Amino acid sequence: MEIILRDDIDNLGKCGEIVGVKDGYARNFLIPKGLAVRATKSSRRLIEEESQQRKMRAKKIKRNLQGIADKMKDISCTITVQAGEEDKLYGSVTATDIAEAVNKLSEVEVSPKQVILEEPIKILGVYTVTISLHKEVEVPVKVWVVKE
Repeated sequence: MEIILRDDIDNLGKCGEIVGVKDGYARNFLIPKGLAVRATKSSRRLIEEESQQRKMRAKKIKRNLQGIADKMKDISCTITVQAGEEDKLYGSVTATDIAEAVNKLSEVEVSPKQVILEEPIKILGVYTVTISLHKEVEVPVKVWVVKE
């Protein structure tokens, strides 16, 4: 049976694609859960219209986030920590710490998952950390790690 996917499904396809699957899989799982519809002329038109609307919404969201990113690029946050000999921290500065510091300075709520940090910061200094607002919109933010 040919169906049109309404969601991305692993090992099957992406949203809007027309794929062939076994009848039982389509009737008993995909269609009742709203993950797919039968591939008819009317459903193809409907899915195409939904796809166009989804693309327009995604462009609008990306444009809004790009504007926010332009405002955020000048953010420079300071995190005070306890440090010992040779400027080594007693703990470390993590993505959660950076997200909290950025949230105090910006109008956008940043989650720790959005902070791209290869490894926790363990030495005093100035770091440039990337914050991912969208899969295509990233903002570099200066983070100053200073001794308490």
